[in-house]
Amino acid sequence: MENDSQQKPFKRVALISRHTSPAITETLTALVKYLDDVDVDVVVDFDTARNFPSNALPTVQAKQLSEYCDLLLVVGGDGSLLQAAHIAIEQDLPILGINRGRLGFLTDILPDHLSQIGEVLAGEYQEEKRFLLTSSVHSIENDALNDIVLMRGDVARMLEFDIYINEQFMCNQRADGLIIATPTGSTAYALSGGGPILHPKLDAIVIVPMFPHTLTSRPIVIDGDSVIDIAISPRDETLPMLAHDGRLHVPVSAKDQVSIRKKTQLLRLIHPIDYNYFQTLQSKLYWERKNNGLNLTLAPQQS
Repeated sequence: MENDSQQKPFKRVALISRHTSPAITETLTALVKYLDDVDVDVVVDFDTARNFPSNALPTVQAKQLSEYCDLLLVVGGDGSLLQAAHIAIEQDLPILGINRGRLGFLTDILPDHLSQIGEVLAGEYQEEKRFLLTSSVHSIENDALNDIVLMRGDVARMLEFDIYINEQFMCNQRADGLIIATPTGSTAYALSGGGPILHPKLDAIVIVPMFPHTLTSRPIVIDGDSVIDIAISPRDETLPMLAHDGRLHVPVSAKDQVSIRKKTQLLRLIHPIDYNYFQTLQSKLYWERKNNGLNLTLAPQQS
C-alpha cells in the first residue's frame, strides 16, 4: 500500500451509483454541491443519471469515463463498488467509495464526512492495489473482485468435482459448492462459509468448500499466482454454475474445462490518509478492545 503523505491530486471526478434511494439521492446531491464548491469537474455515467434525475451534470458512457475523469467516486455499498470496479480496472481508474450500504468493507467514507474527499482530491490519500480473479469457461472469461462460486442453481443437492492446482490433483470434493476468493473477498461470502480472513496485502487465494460431505474438508490458502482447474463429475445430473461476485451466472457441465486464475490488471482502490485495515475489521466485525490493565509499549522499528 502506498501511503506517502502527498500524492497526485485529482481534478476531474465521475460519480457512480447503481441503486436509487432517498439516502443515496441525498448523498449525491450533497456531493455535487461539495465538489462544485472545491472547483472540481464532475461527470456521471448514464446509469447513474437515470437514478439521479435532478442532476444537470454532463453524462457519458461508462466505457468512456477515463476520457473525462481521473477518479471514480462510488456512492452505495460494497455491491455498488464491486460493480464499479469492473469499469475502473479496464480503464485504469482509481476508485473511492462513499458508504451508503450496510457493512462497507470497501466503501470508506461516511456521508457526513465529505471533508475527507477534499483531502483525497488534494493528494492526501493511500492507494492500494487489489487483484481480481478470472474464470474461463467455453473460452469466455469473466472477472470477480470478491469471489467465484461454484454452486448448484436449482436444487439443494451435493456437487461432486475434482480440484487441480497448477495441474496437480489436490482433492475430490462432494459439497454444496465451492468458494474461491481473493483477499478482498475473504471478508465476504468466504467468511460466512468458515474461511479465514486474508490481509489485502497478501498475494494469496482462499478455497472454501461449502457444506462438504466429509469433516476433513477444510479451507485452504494457496499462492496468488496459482491456476485452479475444476472438473465436474459426469455423475452429476443437474447443471451447476459459476457465480462471479454474486452475478454473471455461467452454467458449466462435465464436458467443460473450468479454469480460474489471477487477473493481470489490478484495481486501484483509494483510501483516506488515516485508513487502517484493522480498525475496519474492528468496526465491521464488532471486535471489542477491552482495557485489561496491560500497558504495552512498542519498541521503535529499526531502520
